[in-house]
Amino acid sequence: MDSRQAYIVLNMMKGVGPVTVRTLSAALGSVEAILKADKATLSSVAGVSSSMISAILSQREGLDPDQEEANAGAMGARLVTPLDGEYPKRLLEIYDPPLALYVQGTIQSRDELGVAIVGSRRTSHYGMETAERLASQLAQSGVTVISGLARGIDTAAHRGALKGKGRTVAVLGGALDCLFPPENADLAKQISGQGAVISEYPLGRQPDKTTFPVRNRIVSGMSKGVTVVEADVASGAMITAHQALDQGRTVFAVPGRIDTFGSRGPHKLIKNGAKLVSSVEDILEELGCLIPMPVKGAGVAAGRPILTEAETALVDLITIEREIGLDSLIRQSGRKASEISALLLGLEMKRVVKMLSGQRVGLRTS
Repeated sequence: MDSRQAYIVLNMMKGVGPVTVRTLSAALGSVEAILKADKATLSSVAGVSSSMISAILSQREGLDPDQEEANAGAMGARLVTPLDGEYPKRLLEIYDPPLALYVQGTIQSRDELGVAIVGSRRTSHYGMETAERLASQLAQSGVTVISGLARGIDTAAHRGALKGKGRTVAVLGGALDCLFPPENADLAKQISGQGAVISEYPLGRQPDKTTFPVRNRIVSGMSKGVTVVEADVASGAMITAHQALDQGRTVFAVPGRIDTFGSRGPHKLIKNGAKLVSSVEDILEELGCLIPMPVKGAGVAAGRPILTEAETALVDLITIEREIGLDSLIRQSGRKASEISALLLGLEMKRVVKMLSGQRVGLRTS
């Protein structure tokens, strides 16, 4: 058994987590050594409990990584371990990165510029509308929207990203074959075609009250920042926000009415230093330093950051004249004014275009 298969087997074990595997691997020299060591050797490693050792010894002979991969493949998924190039690099930065991820869709390098949008399952029209709008504008700006596919804010975030024709990643609180909530099955299928649906849980693992808090560290871990839209003080969204802080991520919060439960969480975060979000610009400004600058003097052709299909089409229109009026750009693109506004905002943050006097738009040349 090689290291990659060892990661899959260890991930399938009940009661064995990433921190224990890291401790044992460091002491024994490799992850596959964990599956070969006898009880005395495992017991000699400091910081590993006897119950954990028993869990490893009792399960390691009965788990088949090849069969697990075959079962995942049968449902259009694949397994990604820390040894695979597709594994999200940001997850390798956290304290307890998943030992394996089950993936439907694709994980791409552009997802490193990701923002999580999370919040309450029971939400208001304002919360749903705000989450969807922010997600759509982020997606149009080339930012991957990450959330948990739960009812409420998560669902609105994914839908907004899909409407914005950008990428979105859904992190499940159970196995891929135990999708929850079931009514989001069609949404999950759309997400896998325009991003990825992922889970660290082996096939057959039903979601429960213990799996969602564990899942949340992946949502924040894959992100550059976490945006909380409507959440009570004691909620999964707040857990995600606190995990984001522990992981060194930026926390954003959308304010709301002072007399609603959904505002308590975001308002507490803002009091404690989270960045207040009144528009997508507040998020993009914070991410501005992360967006690559074009090579000086090379114009937008060289050194240009990755653009979405919609952004590329817009830049092509502007390139024809170097400068173009906003009304003309809206007319020629066939898009709504609100869509053009969001696209131009993203292109400004990427240092590709600049707004000129007289409601005109031009390309940056330096």
